[in-house]
Formats: sequence, C-alpha cells, structure tokens
Amino acid sequence: VQLQASGGGLVQAGGSLRLSCAASGHTDRTINMGWFRQAPGKEREFVSVIRGRGGHTFYADSVKGRFTISRDNAKNTVDLQMDSLKPEDTAVYYCAVSPQSTILSALRSIRSYNYWGQGTLVTVSS
Repeated sequence: VQLQASGGGLVQAGGSLRLSCAASGHTDRTINMGWFRQAPGKEREFVSVIRGRGGHTFYADSVKGRFTISRDNAKNTVDLQMDSLKPEDTAVYYCAVSPQSTILSALRSIRSYNYWGQGTLVTVSS
C-alpha cells in the first residue's frame, strides 16, 4: 500500500486547511484510515481515524469539534478538514492505514498502523 498526502501549508490562526491522502496498491474498503501528527521535538501523536467497517470516526480530544475526517471508498482517499486552527496544531501530518482487524482500543496507537504516507507540513501562525 502506498499513501500520498497533500494539502499542507501556512495558515493564520483561526483559518482552515484540508488535507487529503490517496491510497494505492492493495487496498480495500475495510481498512482503517487515520491521521497522526508530529510537532518539532515531540512524539508522533494520534489525530483521527475513520474505520473501514461502519465508517465510525474517532478524534483526539485536542482536535475534537474542529477537525473532521472523511473518506471516499471509490477513490481510496481520506481527507482531514481542519478548522479553527491554532498555533499548537503546527506539525507534520501523516496519513496511515491499519487492518480491519484492529481492535477499537488500539486505533489510537501508532503500532496498529502498518503503512504510512510521507507527511505534509502544516504551519499555523499566531
């Protein structure tokens, strides 16, 4: 599976950006598709995930109510709409996929994801 993320850039606080990730290769609708981010000097952290089966969505508390994840199974893409951006949202954002078998409690864990995109930089200025 290959993942290609796009849509990062520079935006002022309060603004919006939309990230997109296209999956190719051996993919199917049952895989979970998620977003993580890594700020300078910090560990990579979970942002959001959308499950393949049922389309249930989950968010980190820090982005809940501001970010919206969605997927288009026909196009094998997952998007992350980011609104009301804050300077602390500045990070490299990575899309990733995990198998359909991933249990609910493990969806926020980096170790559950076996394919990763190259990352796209989001910078939010104050």
